[in-house]
Amino acid sequence: MSKRLAISLPHSASILLAVGLAACASAPADAPGVASEAKVPAEQMVASIRAAAGDGEGELAVQPLRDPQVEDLRQQAARLETQRDYAGAADALDRALQIVDDDPALLQERAEIALLLGDDDTADQLARRAYALGAQVGPLCRRHWATLEQLRLRAGDAAGAASAREQVDGCKVAGPVRY
Repeated sequence: MSKRLAISLPHSASILLAVGLAACASAPADAPGVASEAKVPAEQMVASIRAAAGDGEGELAVQPLRDPQVEDLRQQAARLETQRDYAGAADALDRALQIVDDDPALLQERAEIALLLGDDDTADQLARRAYALGAQVGPLCRRHWATLEQLRLRAGDAAGAASAREQVDGCKVAGPVRY
């Protein structure tokens, strides 16, 4: 019995070593054009988009006056998002867009919710529209392009993502010098 145990232990050890090495091997890369949604959760993508805005310190940033009813709906959407009720957040933002349909910040917020809902086409359309209607500089501009960058990354379009990243970097414009 002890001889049999001695023979099977090295064999078991080699199997464990092979399994361990296989577990350390890198996973195969996604095929071109295959969505990488499983790699980066939508919540992490939206956090990256919002982080791309930066703090806006020392740069030009245009802030529109807000309708109180729209502001209430935006706050409601933000609360629903924190509760992961993305459909409810989308509904609140859609109602706000019925009041003010050309607010770039509102369109951007709705684009981010669309991304959380997995509706990439809507996210793309809204981010592009928000950019076209916006000041095309500053923190909000960076969020528009960061959204497009994340969508391209999700779609496996490295060249499109790199192009969008260049636009993110190009949105920074220093504010006027004050004496």
